[in-house]
Amino acid sequence: MSRIYWLLVLVFFVGACGSTRPNRSPLGEVFPSVQGTGLDGQEWSLPEDLSGETAILLIGYKQNAQFDIDRWLIAFAMAGVQSKVLEVPTIEGLAPGIFSGQIDGGMRSGIPEVVWEAVVTIYGDAPEVVEFTGNENGLNARVLVLDPEGRVVFFHDGGFSVPDLDAILEFVEVGEPMLGKSR
Repeated sequence: MSRIYWLLVLVFFVGACGSTRPNRSPLGEVFPSVQGTGLDGQEWSLPEDLSGETAILLIGYKQNAQFDIDRWLIAFAMAGVQSKVLEVPTIEGLAPGIFSGQIDGGMRSGIPEVVWEAVVTIYGDAPEVVEFTGNENGLNARVLVLDPEGRVVFFHDGGFSVPDLDAILEFVEVGEPMLGKSR
């Protein structure tokens, strides 16, 4: 276990050494076509595999962005968001690409299997996503709401806030709160 921990630390450190790109709002733009893999092993093409539905992407560039992502996930569950929500760890760099299997394995060890299908990691196409949103202040998640055509209709990168949650709820399907219900 200790070996895996240090390997993850090394990979995230090396991955974080990539260049910093200024934050930018991609509002109104179509999300770039990228490939990723779910922790459950499913291959994803984003935004193509979300075509025809409104979806929320929570993009994290650094391991510590998980705190912000978790706040968003809890808020979406409490609000009863029914639209597809994907957590998208996006890890740039040669070393993370080489060790993607070990990184994903480390994520699986810390994430309940029931939610693996909603975690899609992007390695090789990470530069396209970073360029699309910027990666300054990587501790904040990038929250994007995509319309059924993959166009960004909402974007936020300033950390969790209730007013922004309320704005997101205007774009997505909301039903009964999911918190406390089994799947």
